[in-house]
Amino acid sequence: MVLLRTRRSLAADAGTGSAGKGFRPDIEGLRAVAVLGVVGYHAALPVMPGGYVGVDVFFVISGYLITGLLLAQIDRAGRFSLAEFYGRRARRILPAAGVVLLVTAVASVLLLPPLRQRDVAYDLLASALNVGNWRFIAVQTNYLAAGQAPSPVLHYWSLGVEEQFYLLWAPLALASALIARRLGRSARVPLAAAIGSIVVASFALSLYWTWHSAPWAYLSSPSRAWQFGCGALGALAAPYLTGRADAGRLWRAASTALGWAGAIAILVAVGWYTNATPFPGYAALLPTLGTLAVILSGGGRPDGAGVGRLLAYRPVRAIGRLSFSWYLWHWPVLVLGEAVLGAQSWPGKLALVTASAIPAWLTMRLVETPVRLSPRVASRPWRSLAVGAAAVAIPLVASLLVTVGADRSMRRDLATMVPADLLVGAVDGPHLLARPPRDPMGLRPGPASARDDLPAIGTCQVEPTSVSSPPCLFGNVSSPHRVVLFGDSHAAQWFPAIRAIAQTRGWAVEVLTKSGCPVPRLTVANGQLGRVYRECDTWRESTILRIASEPRPAAIFVSSERLGYTDDERQLADGWRASLVRLATVGAPIIYLRDTPYPGEDVPACTSGAPRTADACSFSRAAAIPADPIADAIADKTIPSTVVVDLDGLLCPGVRCPTSLDSILLYRDNSHLTATAAALLGPRLDGALRQLLPSS
Repeated sequence: MVLLRTRRSLAADAGTGSAGKGFRPDIEGLRAVAVLGVVGYHAALPVMPGGYVGVDVFFVISGYLITGLLLAQIDRAGRFSLAEFYGRRARRILPAAGVVLLVTAVASVLLLPPLRQRDVAYDLLASALNVGNWRFIAVQTNYLAAGQAPSPVLHYWSLGVEEQFYLLWAPLALASALIARRLGRSARVPLAAAIGSIVVASFALSLYWTWHSAPWAYLSSPSRAWQFGCGALGALAAPYLTGRADAGRLWRAASTALGWAGAIAILVAVGWYTNATPFPGYAALLPTLGTLAVILSGGGRPDGAGVGRLLAYRPVRAIGRLSFSWYLWHWPVLVLGEAVLGAQSWPGKLALVTASAIPAWLTMRLVETPVRLSPRVASRPWRSLAVGAAAVAIPLVASLLVTVGADRSMRRDLATMVPADLLVGAVDGPHLLARPPRDPMGLRPGPASARDDLPAIGTCQVEPTSVSSPPCLFGNVSSPHRVVLFGDSHAAQWFPAIRAIAQTRGWAVEVLTKSGCPVPRLTVANGQLGRVYRECDTWRESTILRIASEPRPAAIFVSSERLGYTDDERQLADGWRASLVRLATVGAPIIYLRDTPYPGEDVPACTSGAPRTADACSFSRAAAIPADPIADAIADKTIPSTVVVDLDGLLCPGVRCPTSLDSILLYRDNSHLTATAAALLGPRLDGALRQLLPSS
């Protein structure tokens, strides 16, 4: 993350409050507040639901300190050296970051299954190059990747954001300084104008993306630049606001009040914000301006009643010094620890992140501080840059080796697969295949390709921001008969089976599905958007009206994820009833496809480590198949024109649910069927329909 150096011996490079002000112990302590917020949030402490704002605190601190450093050099010499600037950054950030990436690569090989090793290797590669935030944006905006386990280097997104900002900010500052020098004027005016423009544009972009795409808003450098810019503007204003020796009593009282107001703003955000808070957006103003207020309060004075006195206490500053290394270590220790121990409640998470302070302290003492303080390395910019290059190159090589090893392992384990001529689905019985293989065989699809084994509906699975579905007909599109598939991605997973049924009858299939949008009338939140999912309500209403306005279909298939939308069973049941009753007015039979078992973990990743062991990745039926009162109500004939198709008896015949059946991998993530498995369920689904709807 954005944690900058703070030792007195490097005051000109780290603790600078403004030009000429020297070391700021309160800023060192402020970093402790920030890292404790982040660590507490990741530990799921109930009192820190908004601890993620610690990242925002770090961004403002970074913008303030780095800009203060550059201003001091500009005031002194009229310019600064880009080589020295980037060398200082490389010496400070990259060695410790590289060590953690390298250890994470080794630990992933030892602790994770091959497919997840490969995922982590790609993340390591992007993180080492300081573009991890763009990698994670691509993953998190892809609804098909939603079931994958978290990356142990996800937190490196903030290092990427910071380095990308300074890649542009330092040349901009230098150009402003040179232009001002030629004109014989202060560089502060053009700098302030440039920074102000960045802040306004970046904040506007942050507001837009917060509403339209939370991953872009949260993880991208353009939408976060305004927070660094606020810190930079604070550095420009600091000489006029902080540390005035001639300040009167009223000025000092106002400064003290400003500092405490800022501290309260940060704490309110930590304790009040939650994962449901649209962020960053307007909500980010509270921790951002709060941090700036603490810094500008001039709280570095050790006397008085200012918040700086509290932040300057030795124990607080000790945590601040550890903050960079602790930030780097706490997340991989937590993620890899849970990969071995299983998901933990907050006490277990807290134990893991607390234990991560041990390798963090060792990294600080053995790597971070020695490299940063080395007179030999610091004496020439090229030496600092060389150290940084090595710190990038080593984890890059490690990530490539992990990728090669993971791919080799999966190729070896999956050398034999079910022959294509055996891929005929059974109509009934305990087997998925009509001719199950006699001997255990490799999985089809293999774990490495299972995530791409998707229903072939393309853009017909509309994205979260869409409010209507495009024309989506498959099969015999000229047929007067069609069936409708309506629901979320758990409905879309059935497309291969339904299309196979329609093809045998010469019918068309109309696909009306939307990511994360349930059929029942519920207003839900959307993680990709980071807010209430109003587009879902609009889409659902327009889709039901569309079905009613079109020629009556031969049947309407509906399905939605059973878990995840709400814990209120009554609300869920009422929502289903409302939607099904409206669909019943269309006059077509409605087929309620009961949701399939929910593994709750990344099945391809698990099976990549043990593809030939049938029960290696099995999961509990009790947790995977919750009670379904709507299915019960339909079976009791209390909902009109609706029948239930339930294939859970095949997919989970005992107390443990398998992840593969007849050497067919059933799931492509933590909840969705593979397209291969869904297609093989077509004959069984067709048979169930013939029994339930003899005239179909």
